[in-house]
Amino acid sequence: MLVQGLPLKRGDDGPTVRDLHQRLAQAGVACDGDEFDDATERAVREFQESRRIEIDGIVGKDTWASLVEAAHRLGDRLVYHKSSPMLRGDDIAELQQRLGALGFDAGRVDGIFGPDTAAAVEKFQRNAGLPIDAIFGPDSLAALNRLGGREAQANVAVVREREHLLSGAPAQTCRLVLGELGGLGAVTDTLARHLRHGGFSVETVSHPDESFHATLSNELDADLYLGLVADDEARCRACHFATTGFESAGGRHLAELLVHTLTSGPFGEPSVVGQRVSVLRETRMPAVVLRVGPPQVLMGQAPVLAHAIKTAVGEWTLAPAGVLGD
Repeated sequence: MLVQGLPLKRGDDGPTVRDLHQRLAQAGVACDGDEFDDATERAVREFQESRRIEIDGIVGKDTWASLVEAAHRLGDRLVYHKSSPMLRGDDIAELQQRLGALGFDAGRVDGIFGPDTAAAVEKFQRNAGLPIDAIFGPDSLAALNRLGGREAQANVAVVREREHLLSGAPAQTCRLVLGELGGLGAVTDTLARHLRHGGFSVETVSHPDESFHATLSNELDADLYLGLVADDEARCRACHFATTGFESAGGRHLAELLVHTLTSGPFGEPSVVGQRVSVLRETRMPAVVLRVGPPQVLMGQAPVLAHAIKTAVGEWTLAPAGVLGD
C-alpha cells in the first residue's frame, strides 16, 4: 500500500499521523492526537515489538503494512488466492494457524493467502461437505468454528517443513542466495567467493527492496537465503522467520549455527532473534538475515565473517533441521 508522507517519525503531524494513531489504537496500542510525539514513538515501538519487525520507532512501509494487516479479523471479509498482490492480514494468519492445528497444511503461518493456503481451504471444504471453491467465507468459518482449531496446537506445517529439510539437498549442491540491501556490495562479493570455494552454488542480489530478494530467491528455488545488513549498533543478530504459532526450524537452526561460529569474533555478543520482516516472511526456503555492526567493523572483518558463514552453512547442509527433538 502506497501512503504519502512515509516514513513518519517524531515531530511529524497532520492527517496521516491521526490515521496512524487510529490504527495503533485498533491494534491495541492506545494513542491519539495529531502530532507524532514521544508517546507515539513509544506506541510504535511497542507495536513493532509485538509484530516482530525492526524496532526503531519510525513508521516506514513495513510498519504501516503491518498496521493495515492487524486490522483484519477472520470473518470480516472473503479471503482467497489471487496472484498479484496476494491478500495479507491477521485474519489469514489465524486461518492458517487454525487449519494447520486441524491437520490441513496451509503452509507457514505468514498471513499471506498463497497456493498452499488455497489448497488447504479446498481440502477443509471437501472434508466439511461444503462447496469447494477455495474461498473462505461465512459458511467455511461456521464449519471451522464447529470443528475447533482455536487452541495453540502443533501446526502440521511445522512437521512438514522438518520432513522437507530432512530429505533436502546434499552439501555439494546447496543453492544459496546471498543478499544485501545496500552499501555492502564489496563484503557480499567476498563472502560469495569464499562460499563458492567451499562448494556452494551462490547467487548474489543487491537491491533495497526486501520483497525483491524474496521473489528472486523463490524463482531460483534456492535451498537457503542469507541476507546481510550493517547495523549501527555494536551487536550481531541472526534473524529467522517466526510469528505467533509458527517458527521456521531450518531458519532457526542456521541462525543458531551462525551465532555459535561468531561468538568468539569481533562482532559483539551475538543473539538469535525471531522476526517477521518481509524477506524472512516471503521466502519459501529457510532464510536468515544477519545484522552485523557497526559498518566500519564489518568492512574490516569481511574474511572473518566469510569463514564463520562458510562454517555455519556447511554444518547446516549436513543437518538442516538440527537434531530431532530440539
